[in-house]
Amino acid sequence: MKIITTTTVDLASMNIRHKLIEHFEFKEIEQEFDGAQVYRWKDIILLTTDKEMIYYDNLDREIAKQLNITPEIIIFASRHSSQQKLPALTTHVTGNWGKAMYGGKDESLAIAEPIAMKLALLKLNELNDLNWTVCYEATHHGPSELDVPSLFVEIGSSEEEWKNEQAGEIVAETIFYVINDYTKSHSFRTVIGIGGGHYAPKQTKVALNSELAFSHIAAKYAHPLSKELLIKAINRTSGRVHGIYVDWKGSRGETKQMARNIAEELDLEFIKD
Repeated sequence: MKIITTTTVDLASMNIRHKLIEHFEFKEIEQEFDGAQVYRWKDIILLTTDKEMIYYDNLDREIAKQLNITPEIIIFASRHSSQQKLPALTTHVTGNWGKAMYGGKDESLAIAEPIAMKLALLKLNELNDLNWTVCYEATHHGPSELDVPSLFVEIGSSEEEWKNEQAGEIVAETIFYVINDYTKSHSFRTVIGIGGGHYAPKQTKVALNSELAFSHIAAKYAHPLSKELLIKAINRTSGRVHGIYVDWKGSRGETKQMARNIAEELDLEFIKD
């Protein structure tokens, strides 16, 4: 089963949940999760919790325990917060390159689903008639302890945007599209992203205009990266990783060289941009 997760403690999440139920014929079933009604459409389950999703490690195990369902993928419908209050529609995978400040564990990465994230980015961009920023975010925050692929799709970055009904509709349609389409055949090539800022401007531009699909992205502020962590990012990616993409000016020297060395060792394409 494919899982969409929402939470009552998040205005954007509830906005998206309402639009999913309103537009995509999700119906109540005779099960509850974390005390809340479960909805279903074909092989897609819509869950609601009262917990902050970034702290919900082992959610897949809890779903199996409470509902006797084995998730194939989990998509988190969420808010994005920033001090700049940038109106944005974003997608990313979770994990921590260093200390776990907001959920998850230290130096632990969730399993990325790069095809789903690229499809989310493309669909958000296609539907974006709000003239908001559409972008990847670098890998950050929890949950990191999940044994199935997952991704966040978010509305940012302040209460005004979180409650925006048009944004809720865009993200709901995006999630519904992605969760139904990501297993189909696509000609994308998966790469690990190294360098740049948190909102991954180069990676976003490249993904919107080429066949590259990004898995984990390690922004410059997370450098220097250890060899072990970069290899973990490759291993914690669903499907084959074809290469390592480096934002050359947006990366530290030791991390750039280490990424090049790993690409050579593992016979991966090395893309210097």
